[in-house]
Amino acid sequence: MVGVIGVNYRIFKALAKNGISVFLVSQASSENSTSIGVRNADADLACEVLNEEFAKEIEMGEISPIQAEKNLATVAIVGENMKHTPGIAGKLFGTLGRNGINVIACAQGASETNISFVVDSKSLRKSLNVIHDSFFLSEYQVLNLFICGIGTVGGSLIEQIHSQRQKLMQENGLQLNVVGIADANKAMFSREGFDLGRFREELQEKGKDSSLETLRNEIIGMNIFNSVFVDCTASAGVASLYKDLLLHNVSVVAANKIAASSEYENYRELKQIARQRGVKYLFETNVGAGLPIINTINDLIHSGDKILKIEAVLSGTLNYIFNKISADIPFSKTIKMAQEERYSEPDPRIDLSGKDVIRKLVILAREAGYCLEQSDVEKNLFVPDDFFEGSLDDFWKKVPSLDADFEARRKVLEAENKHWRFVAKLENGKASVGLQEVGANHPFYGLEGSNNIILLTTARYKEYPMMIQGYGAGAGVTAAGGFADIMSIANV
Repeated sequence: MVGVIGVNYRIFKALAKNGISVFLVSQASSENSTSIGVRNADADLACEVLNEEFAKEIEMGEISPIQAEKNLATVAIVGENMKHTPGIAGKLFGTLGRNGINVIACAQGASETNISFVVDSKSLRKSLNVIHDSFFLSEYQVLNLFICGIGTVGGSLIEQIHSQRQKLMQENGLQLNVVGIADANKAMFSREGFDLGRFREELQEKGKDSSLETLRNEIIGMNIFNSVFVDCTASAGVASLYKDLLLHNVSVVAANKIAASSEYENYRELKQIARQRGVKYLFETNVGAGLPIINTINDLIHSGDKILKIEAVLSGTLNYIFNKISADIPFSKTIKMAQEERYSEPDPRIDLSGKDVIRKLVILAREAGYCLEQSDVEKNLFVPDDFFEGSLDDFWKKVPSLDADFEARRKVLEAENKHWRFVAKLENGKASVGLQEVGANHPFYGLEGSNNIILLTTARYKEYPMMIQGYGAGAGVTAAGGFADIMSIANV
């Protein structure tokens, strides 16, 4: 076809002769191919007459046989204000791409008042929605949220969204539409969203049985625009869905730290897929609840700084325990108090094992540019290994046997005016966690309650490290951190 005069004449003459109307033509300057839009009902006839018209060229291998792609849809954006306005086409195709919509063919006239493009008919509704949203034809920018896990954190997040929804619409032009809610047993999905004032009742009344397969199929099957999956669980199964969701252009906000602290290759792959697909994988609340730790590290790295050392108290549970221990409150009782106050996991051995802190340190190290696995972290624990074996009841029976030793050590510590802190440390690429004694002049000494603190020593903040401190646990602040990640995806 390249450079051959009369090819297009023959195409349109043959089609016109057979009463076939053409509503879209797309041909690149290379002249290697011509795409023609006709009605679905005319597709087979169009192929037949064109294959007949070019039978000789097809036989000689000069032209490939003409084929029809069916069940497609054509969308046109039209407007006088498109003329001489740079970036319209870029904005259009960028928006479609970020939402996983593949453009099969496109055409634009020299008048610049019309851009037409062809997509799979299954993507038509989504295409119209993202165009309306992107070109401010809708009153609000919309984010469609799927929230998995409605315990203390997930429930608090939904309540925060419910209370802020009207304000965000009025002041920021942002509509947060919760289109999916799931817990371990039930799940419900609706394009129109739900009444967040009674979502628990509605989930019990209308929800279907929940499973990983149901979550995946419903979210991907809805094929809804500007979609965000929010994981407020601690489930490895739910974390395993992230890759598939990101590949289908669904952004992921995770309070669940399992994926980001899993094998380094899995962590790297998720980040890479998100970049390639133009979506977000955010997990600020994995460390420090709502404290801006991960974002701060990213800002430092992106601006050319280098993280040299990280020192942190990252377990609100363990900080609570070592702040409560006293002559009147033995070690075993502080653990029970942490459980009753819901600072610890239902099985407090998870906190005492240091596993949670190790995961957090691994995530920070990776975000700081270090390739680190959980197995690389040196552990200096304060509870003997055999206490982690057997049942939880066995643990509660055995743990009082540690009280006398802890009290003797505590008295020495008190006499020296020191405190215990469970410290996570990264220096020279080596990571460790363990119980440390800190004196009154140490930044960690006065850390109260279940607070977290982190010191970042960088090439720029070398003599005086950057310090971030505040609540490191609690449903409200963790939910707020997830809310902040959602807002960063909305970019308002």
